[in-house]
Amino acid sequence: MSLVETKNENTMRYKCFNNNIALVTGAQRGIGLEVAKQLHSQGAIVICLDVNYPNKTLIEVSTHFYNVYADVADIDSIHSLIETIEKDIGPINYLASVAGILRVTSLLDIDENTLDALIEVNTKGAFFICRNVALKMKSRKKGSIVAVSSNAASTPRINIGAYGASKSALNMLIKTLALEVAPFNIRCNLVSPGSTLTKMQTDFASGPDAQKSILNGSLEQFRLGVPLNKMATPEDIANSIVYLLSEQALQITMHDLVVDGGATLGV
Repeated sequence: MSLVETKNENTMRYKCFNNNIALVTGAQRGIGLEVAKQLHSQGAIVICLDVNYPNKTLIEVSTHFYNVYADVADIDSIHSLIETIEKDIGPINYLASVAGILRVTSLLDIDENTLDALIEVNTKGAFFICRNVALKMKSRKKGSIVAVSSNAASTPRINIGAYGASKSALNMLIKTLALEVAPFNIRCNLVSPGSTLTKMQTDFASGPDAQKSILNGSLEQFRLGVPLNKMATPEDIANSIVYLLSEQALQITMHDLVVDGGATLGV
């Protein structure tokens, strides 16, 4: 599949994105890349941020499709980048905050550096890019933001407790931000994936039986299986993100959409 797909009637279902600027973090691969591709196919001017891009300045890799190196944990640098985008390209109308990291360790063994890294990226980094973009949207009284969380934010998981905590904190920050910016016609929502076929997932659980184990669950780890008996794809998660960003969801804010095949039983 090419980076940018050809526009057609099926992919242009959300016309609100036409010629509007959409910012996507964690866009180099996985869910973020799929979100960026979908937004671009639906007419958006997409600006992709990722710590894995080599270029420190914005590069237009194809028409209306930019990428640039960005570390969301570097809050001052991200603030400057937002200023540059607004000055040189235009107002940011949509934000998908996808960037995040996973560290697998028992809470009994976790060290301070690991916990700090999770909080810096998943909580502080994600929140401040949402907050700083929301401040730009506030003056225009228009905008839509979606932050990616996790079903681990609401359900304890052995060995990813700190990750879940970093996402749980993000949930409260984004929901309260949504409440504060609602009078300015800005919507903020969350999408919480479960097990998804991304590099993060394979780094967490690899091997020939890993996927089967996830789908079946584990009594020893107090982990339920997946009722739908299948893993999500990045496209599955991106579909939900793009929907919440779009005008099809104009009356939805402060919502946490869990996309996990029923793994947390709707809790």
